[in-house]
Amino acid sequence: MQENVNDSLSGQAHTQSEQNIVLCMKWGTKYGAEYVNRLYNMVKRHTTVDFKMVCLTDRTEGIDPAVECFPIPPLALPAGSPERGWNKLSTFEPDLYGLKGNALFLDLDVVIVDNIDSFFTYPGDFLIIHDWKRPWRITGNSSVYRFKLGAFPGLMPYFREHFDEIRQKFRNEQAYLSWYIDQEKKLSYWPDSWCKSYKYHCLQKIPMAYFKPPVKPEGVKIIIFHGEINPPDAINGGGGKWYRYVLPSQWIKDAWQ
Repeated sequence: MQENVNDSLSGQAHTQSEQNIVLCMKWGTKYGAEYVNRLYNMVKRHTTVDFKMVCLTDRTEGIDPAVECFPIPPLALPAGSPERGWNKLSTFEPDLYGLKGNALFLDLDVVIVDNIDSFFTYPGDFLIIHDWKRPWRITGNSSVYRFKLGAFPGLMPYFREHFDEIRQKFRNEQAYLSWYIDQEKKLSYWPDSWCKSYKYHCLQKIPMAYFKPPVKPEGVKIIIFHGEINPPDAINGGGGKWYRYVLPSQWIKDAWQ
C-alpha cells in the first residue's frame, strides 16, 4: 500500500549544505519508478561530480532508496484552475525543502550517453536547452535546466498572482519560465551539441529509416525524447506514423539502464 507521501516525506526536509543536486519529477502513472531508477543510474555512470538525487513525486513505491523523495510542492492556484503542465515551476519555490546549491533538472525520459560533469560547471545563472524547432524565439526546452536553488524567489509568487494572464499568454511552463528568466537578464543556453532531440536529430528520413537505424549525433551528451516516441519505443523500434518509422536503437538500449 502506498504511504501518505505528504506525511511521510515532508519530515525529511532539513537544511542542507550547498551541493550539486539532480532534480527530477514524477507524478501520475505515465512513468513508473523504473524511469527514476534508470535516470539515477545513468547520472552515476556519467559524472564524477558528487551529487544528491532528489525526486519530487506523488508516489514513492519502487524508487531506489538512494534517491531522496519529497512531495511535489503545491502550485496553490485558485480553486478550479488547471494545474497540469505547470508542475515543474514548483522547483523554483524560494525554499525547496531546505535544499541548497546547484540544481540540475532532468526529465525522466532523457537518455544520458556521455559524461555530464560540464552541466554542473558551465557558466551561467540559468541554463536551458534552446528550442530546436523555433530557434528565433527565446523559449527553452525544459527537459534539462540548471539554476541555483532559491535564486529566483519571485518566479512562483508572480506566477500565482498573474496566473490567468500567464495561461493565456504562454503555452506551457517552459515558455513562461524562459520569459521570466529573460526578464531577469539571466537566460542562457547549453552548447548546441550537448542536448539533442531523438525526433529531430537522430531519426533517419523516409525511405532510409527502413534501412538505417537512428544515429547518435557527434558530441551529444543527453538525448531528449518528446512527442510519441519514448526510450522503450526507440529500443524496440516501430512507429505510430508511417513517416516516423524507427528501427531499433542499440545505442539507446545500451545507455538506458
